[in-house]
Amino acid sequence: MRSPRRKPAPASRVGRSSKKRAGSLAKKRPGAGSGVETSELEILRVPEWAQYDWLVHGFSTRSGGVSTAYRPGEHCGELNLGFTATDSREHVVRNRELFVRALIDAPGRAKRGADRRKTAETTLKLLRQIHSGLVHRAEALVDASVMSTEPGDMVRGDGMIATGPGMLLGIQTADCIPVLIVDVRQRIVAAFHAGWRGTLARIVERGVGRLRAEFGSQPGNLMAAIGPGIGPCCYSVGEEVQMEFRSQFCYADDLFQEVFDLDPIKEKYPMLFLTARAPGHSNLGPSLHLDLPEANRRQLLDAGLAPEKIHPLNLCTACDTKRFFSHRAEQGFTGRMLSAIGIRPASA
Repeated sequence: MRSPRRKPAPASRVGRSSKKRAGSLAKKRPGAGSGVETSELEILRVPEWAQYDWLVHGFSTRSGGVSTAYRPGEHCGELNLGFTATDSREHVVRNRELFVRALIDAPGRAKRGADRRKTAETTLKLLRQIHSGLVHRAEALVDASVMSTEPGDMVRGDGMIATGPGMLLGIQTADCIPVLIVDVRQRIVAAFHAGWRGTLARIVERGVGRLRAEFGSQPGNLMAAIGPGIGPCCYSVGEEVQMEFRSQFCYADDLFQEVFDLDPIKEKYPMLFLTARAPGHSNLGPSLHLDLPEANRRQLLDAGLAPEKIHPLNLCTACDTKRFFSHRAEQGFTGRMLSAIGIRPASA
């Protein structure tokens, strides 16, 4: 039997781009020249961060775009934000424009006639993510506007730090864990891509270390959000991954659990699955699951952040493919989401 999943964060932990409930996402509107209808664009935000009107942040979902590559039978498009081999470049560019505009035009802000100009003043910074511990200053990166930049043209790494306004740091995911960090006193933002290899390389812990060493950030002024990613309910790994974590973290065993997946065929016809293999070498029995969100939360704690300043959304991408893209649950045929953070342009 599958182990119980961690409950999603309460409503106070998860913000939407609109006050409307999920049912309203079925409402359609024209896709602005794309020829595709779009559902209402949904962005998840941390409500506790709304008090900082200079801060821009959000986690995208599948809803609200013009892509049709991954669900061709649907009438509404999806918000694929990555240049994948299956989706068209034109659709991804349009999706990025919609996403950036929705981030800048945050809920609760007064509508201004110059909103579109402010969106144009915002630069989207992306990396060629390689599951590493490399962290870069965003100011030194080539601008990855919504209109351009293929993966091969981007700087390699998995973390970015920005100190100036008008830059959005974007992390692309489809199961890996996105982590956003903000220094609320010095107005510094950072974004990290944490798959299991990046987590093993302590990408988040390294990032906080650079904030402290290069900018004098104090842990008491740092807040973090852990976005949607594959949860311990769905993330089965091999024993070699557990051994790697044991070599790095004293708390590694707390991050793993054995899970018995319920298979009705095996339960009904157990004799069909008998093997001559020695005990422990059969493919029957429990699988080993890794709690990747918790692994990154522990790194944030070790880096000095207070528990109440860490906001995990506790949303599993593999469990909810209607709402999120999931590389594992969809066997690689999927789009990409963006988790972004930045400092609002001074004139916005």
